[in-house]
Amino acid sequence: MDFHKKRVRLLAFVAFIIVLSMAAEKCRKLVPDHATSKSGKFTVWNCLDMGYGSLACGVKESTKLYFHNLRAAHIEKAKNQAMKSALTDAKSQGMAQSLAEKHAEKEGAKAAKLASHKAQRVIGPMISSGWDFFEAVYYGGSDAEGAIRGSGTLFGSYLGGFFGEQRLGRLGFLVGSQMGSWFGGRIGLMLYDILNAIHFLINLRN
Repeated sequence: MDFHKKRVRLLAFVAFIIVLSMAAEKCRKLVPDHATSKSGKFTVWNCLDMGYGSLACGVKESTKLYFHNLRAAHIEKAKNQAMKSALTDAKSQGMAQSLAEKHAEKEGAKAAKLASHKAQRVIGPMISSGWDFFEAVYYGGSDAEGAIRGSGTLFGSYLGGFFGEQRLGRLGFLVGSQMGSWFGGRIGLMLYDILNAIHFLINLRN
């Protein structure tokens, strides 16, 4: 039953993205070229040109990964220290090896959960968001484009990291944050194109 619900949610999300993408494309054509979104013209294919595009993508993704990894490393360190301390204490009390290891794992999980709550989960997403904002402005986009795209990146990176960590721990957090950042930025850009077209049509009538 849970698997069925997850599959339905996934299909609904994919359908939503497809509809949003088609709507954004239609709206983009309604607006004059000089007023359309600018940062969306730099796509994943530019990252594969083996030139400045690849260099720009490499620096951007490496920076985001570095800040996402800071938090993941902090949690992993807290977990390992707690496990080591708990294992030492358990052995000193004469506990059997298997029981001591189970106790250490429980204490490590508690420490990781506590560190996760205390760690600044939002630092990585904020860096990603700020980067996308300035990237949009650098390519000639408006502040509104930068703000909406940056907001999408912020929420996408945060949610991707959160759900990824729930499933696969540190690796899930890193992959989820990176993927969520990219998808969130793209969704933000599509929303901007739709809002921009609505704003243009309202002004045209007036």
